[in-house]
Amino acid sequence: MRWGLRPRGPGAAALATARSLWGTPRLPCSPGWQGATKRLLVRSVSGASNHQPNSNSGRYRDTVLLPQTSFPMKLLGRQQPDTELEIQQILKDIANRFHMMNGSKIHFVPGWDCHGLPIEIKVLSELGREAQNLSAMEIRKKARSFAKAAIEKQKSAFIRWGIMADWNNCYYTFDGKYEAKQLRTFYQMYDKGLVYRSYKPVFWSPSSRTALAEAELEYNPEHVSRSIYVKFPLLKPSPKLASLIDGSSPVSILVWTTQPWTIPANEAVCYMPESKYAVVKCSKSGDLYVLAADKVASVASTLETTFETISTLSGVDLENGTCSHPLIPDKASPLLPANHVTMAKGTGLVHTAPAHGMEDYGVASQHNLPMDCLVDEDGVFTDVAGPELQNKAVLEEGTDVVIKMLQTAKNLLKEEKLVHSYPYDWRTKKPVVIRASKQWFINITDIKTAAKELLKKVKFIPGSALNGMVEMMDRRPYWCISRQRVWGVPIPVFHHKTKDEYLINSQTTEHIVKLVEQHGSDIWWTLPPEQLLPKEVLSEVGGPDALEYVPGQDILDIWFDSGTSWSYVLPGPDQRADLYLEGKDQLGGWFQSSLLTSVAARKRAPYKTVIVHGFTLGEKGEKMSKSLGNVIHPDVVVNGGQDQSKEPPYGADVLRWWVADSNVFTEVAIGPSVLNAARDDISKLRNTLRFLLGNVADFNPETDSIPVNDMYVIDQYMLHLLQDLANKITELYKQYDFGKVVRLLRTFYTRELSNFYFSIIKDRLYCEKENDPKRRSCQTALVEILDVIVRSFAPILPHLAEEVFQHIPYIKEPKSVFRTGWISTSSIWKKPGLEEAVESACAMRDSFLGSIPGKNAAEYKVITVIEPGLLFEIIEMLQSEETSSTSQLNELMMASESTLLAQEPREMTADVIELKGKFLINLEGGDIREESSYKVIVMPTTKEKCPRCWKYTAESSDTLCPRCAEVVSGK
Repeated sequence: MRWGLRPRGPGAAALATARSLWGTPRLPCSPGWQGATKRLLVRSVSGASNHQPNSNSGRYRDTVLLPQTSFPMKLLGRQQPDTELEIQQILKDIANRFHMMNGSKIHFVPGWDCHGLPIEIKVLSELGREAQNLSAMEIRKKARSFAKAAIEKQKSAFIRWGIMADWNNCYYTFDGKYEAKQLRTFYQMYDKGLVYRSYKPVFWSPSSRTALAEAELEYNPEHVSRSIYVKFPLLKPSPKLASLIDGSSPVSILVWTTQPWTIPANEAVCYMPESKYAVVKCSKSGDLYVLAADKVASVASTLETTFETISTLSGVDLENGTCSHPLIPDKASPLLPANHVTMAKGTGLVHTAPAHGMEDYGVASQHNLPMDCLVDEDGVFTDVAGPELQNKAVLEEGTDVVIKMLQTAKNLLKEEKLVHSYPYDWRTKKPVVIRASKQWFINITDIKTAAKELLKKVKFIPGSALNGMVEMMDRRPYWCISRQRVWGVPIPVFHHKTKDEYLINSQTTEHIVKLVEQHGSDIWWTLPPEQLLPKEVLSEVGGPDALEYVPGQDILDIWFDSGTSWSYVLPGPDQRADLYLEGKDQLGGWFQSSLLTSVAARKRAPYKTVIVHGFTLGEKGEKMSKSLGNVIHPDVVVNGGQDQSKEPPYGADVLRWWVADSNVFTEVAIGPSVLNAARDDISKLRNTLRFLLGNVADFNPETDSIPVNDMYVIDQYMLHLLQDLANKITELYKQYDFGKVVRLLRTFYTRELSNFYFSIIKDRLYCEKENDPKRRSCQTALVEILDVIVRSFAPILPHLAEEVFQHIPYIKEPKSVFRTGWISTSSIWKKPGLEEAVESACAMRDSFLGSIPGKNAAEYKVITVIEPGLLFEIIEMLQSEETSSTSQLNELMMASESTLLAQEPREMTADVIELKGKFLINLEGGDIREESSYKVIVMPTTKEKCPRCWKYTAESSDTLCPRCAEVVSGK
């Protein structure tokens, strides 16, 4: 895993998340959502067990066991970030923290890509005119200083976000030892014949004055080109074409191009051999044109004329024909077959300039055409282009002049503006051109085959990213790894002063590698050439006084620079990273360059798993940019902005929760509403944790715990659910599916805990005797729930997890949660049969609560009538006596008292509510299935409200109920 120094959207490097929904968690109620919806009403409809007795309620207030904890309910304003800072001695970090807690030794070395065009351009732009007079070493010195400052700023931000790493031992690509490893990898590939120097067309950025790789381009869909239709007068028709024309009218090959500036470099016109072509007569001029038969109608319409088709012929029938260059009449341009010609746009005949197109270059190589480049490094026509074009920028005035020259030659038929997608320099945001130059390339044809085979064993998250990466590799004909800049690692090659020869071998490379290892790559610019060569080689190439070679001036592409990070971080020949994590733009960048270099050098992929995340957008889905002023910086999210009423401090945990909850597969929106939602989630979680902590204040797990089989059924049931939660959470972390972790946790602590379990158990916790087994049973479950919940969210919310650990009352000397292991559960918690007991009782409870909307459940008594059979026996586990106000069934119902009968009572008052239902018992994997009917009879209680527990179980309003009387007398 590694961090890059490439500027990114806020927090984008930490965006490894997943949003696809987990199926509806099983809820402790009747099947379907109806019961769950009703249970959310519990707080408002139920009585004593959901009211926290007021400490001023009277003489019994001191006998009630209210929660006791110093864990704060909320951290307001600066309290949140300040508390996090006290605790401290985003997505990579979540994975690392989980694996560490789960017993793995984590080797996470943070690193920075320090070289490259963005930094060099930034430094030069800040210097303005002064930059023109700087030497290579002066530029390198300023770039290094800029990179170091940026690293320290980023490092402090990562530490503030709670990212766990060995921050004192990071790697930097400008470190001499890193550079030396990189140069060794370069030579390994050169020695295998995979690296070569050649004259080829490459993407060239005039604004950066360097070659660029595909990964350094971004396509502007709003680019406007001046497209033109051009006549190439027929010079020598092919035999078939000659037989179709009478020779009386001029005949021209019709060509369309979006790049008029390339016309002067034309060397041929290409056709598709299998396609049909037509000879047409123009109604306006009477001239004959040759173009694809499928394009006759559309081209005539564009040229605002009509074409009469004279005859048709196959593409192969154009073979051996030639036409005149439209600007140089005495220069012949042959008609040549080519498979890259398409009928999607244009005329089906393609102008071919070998120095300015990849496919054009392929045709020229096959037919031995000239490949002269007429454009220099600044994107300006050279003197070879002729006096009219010399020194004119090809994309600006140069295009204008070429069009005027075509008009003068009477070979321009039409010019029109075309809005289309066009490659731009990823840093200067200016258009690039394709121009041939001598560069260093990696032959990736053979590597790609092996790489694609090895990728079959790599896990991609999401899976679709694998296809995206393979498609990008397939589209890549070769990899240009040389750059005409100075801030980077030099290509360790010496060029002959007068001949087109270069010098590189194992001796020269090893000598340079050792120098770089000791002193860094600055030596390439600071040492005299004779010291850069070993003595034995120096004597063979002219000696120190008459050295025939000079050091080359190209540096390595930064994708090669960062792509060889495996060689430094994973030095063993068989070592692979468990995880590479980056944004989706790296499918053509770091993920790919890492794969290709590792496969080339050691025939293995550098990673086992690749996670690809999206980018951060504004809250309304708009792209963030500094020019628009809508960039939300992570530090502002954590610490607040200058006006904290508008930009409040959310703290690092809110940022981390939002990251984990976001979607790894698509772009992710950030803004006040999503951050407030994340803060609300954590606030609800804090309240849950506060309840847990407060209610185990008088509990010692070592001495007070109740054996699982002796616990209340509802408590055992919660442990059953807890084990299922723990297993799912663990598996989701292993799958790096942090979004599902967040959603599963959120469902559990809001529904299963706060709205269901806590509502039921408050009476038992507050009003029973302190050491009553019923109360201890509940506390035993709460301790396990607290432990599992805290460990479940600890990798995502490390600050909150550490804060909770400091407030656990029975831990006298708290260790870091990250030093105490992962979630631990017991197999004896798993009791599927309990689901039938609790869920059948919940079905009846839902019927009862649904019948008294907005009323206090404790003001009613409930009679449950169940026909004899399995369901009756299951419910009887919760209440052995016929009528009770303290049974497990009554606790679940939250009524004044519950009565369980096998048949209906003979006498009932007129104000009763009768509710009927059925419940399907399904045990032993379907071996035991029985559907039973039940009836719930609801009637107002005849008892009074107990002044201590507030349950309607007392004989009069000023006397205690039997349970409270017994508890108080014992005290």
